[in-house]
Amino acid sequence: MHYGCDCFPSRCDRANGSEATAYINRKSGEIITLTHEELALAEGPEEAEDAPQWQKDLLPKAQEVLASEDFIPLPGKFGDSRVVHHERFAESLANRAVSDELDAAIHGPGAFRRFKDAVHRLGITDEWYRFREAALEEIAIEFLEEHGIAYQREPRQK
Repeated sequence: MHYGCDCFPSRCDRANGSEATAYINRKSGEIITLTHEELALAEGPEEAEDAPQWQKDLLPKAQEVLASEDFIPLPGKFGDSRVVHHERFAESLANRAVSDELDAAIHGPGAFRRFKDAVHRLGITDEWYRFREAALEEIAIEFLEEHGIAYQREPRQK
């Protein structure tokens, strides 16, 4: 089984948080996202009687995820590494003035908004997103290798 790791980081970024968790089947590569409510219903199916039909339809898969050691949760939103990515990007820039401005933006309350605004204002948005995607892909690859999940790198779109 080869799992393309190109969509993996975005699945983690979107899915794992206070409302839902994404799981990957280490054998098949299947990814499923379940809300915490759906997981709770799978643990206590008697409560599912009042659930909407679409949630009832997910119960067998949710129960499979909970019962199987093949499903493992994907890493969260890569939250701890976000600041590191911002810092590394700022350090990677040849233009010291731009680098210093980005470095100043990532400290204190509202840092992520200031960083994003600065990236747009400085006209380096595409460069930032390419850097970010490469960094997240490396985290994804590390996770997949750590759990023995085969993958293949997809060619990058320019």
